[in-house]
Amino acid sequence: MKQEVIKELSNSDLLETLENEKTQLTRLKLNHAVSPIENPNKIGEYKRTIARILTEMRKREKDAQSK
Repeated sequence: MKQEVIKELSNSDLLETLENEKTQLTRLKLNHAVSPIENPNKIGEYKRTIARILTEMRKREKDAQSK
């Protein structure tokens, strides 16, 4: 998920997306442990998306505190 898309989401959508991404990452890791997946780079993509969402949430939190 691109940063531009993440910026457009509301706070509730960010939380929902974060939960979905974490669930998908956990499922993907478990599947990869049992049998190697075709594209292990997917794990990194999910991690980066989670980091982007957390960064945007933290940025909004800091902006709210400064106002």
